[in-house]
Amino acid sequence: MNVINVQQVEVAKNPHNVDVRKLYDADSAQAIHITLQAGESLKPHMTPVDVFFYILEGTIDVRVGDETIAVEKDHLVESPKGIVHCLSNNSTQQGRILVVKTPRPTAQAKLL
Repeated sequence: MNVINVQQVEVAKNPHNVDVRKLYDADSAQAIHITLQAGESLKPHMTPVDVFFYILEGTIDVRVGDETIAVEKDHLVESPKGIVHCLSNNSTQQGRILVVKTPRPTAQAKLL
């Protein structure tokens, strides 16, 4: 059994300059933990694979395509491959998100 403590995973360098930690990386899927402090956002981008976002803490503005909604803790949002998406923390509290990509992407996301 492999047990991973998110706090012991190194922060990955990323174009969004936020706290991103890869928790799981296999051919079938990739799981990433993102912490967004108040006012932080990801840049709009498209991924070549399906993605879902599970809000672990806080309220995060999730954009998928042309729609943006505030999503609270314990909610999941789907984002199909090839659709613009991004995450923003417009609150005054920290937000944490579990991002799962399936299958693991073999190409980079396209920043817009």
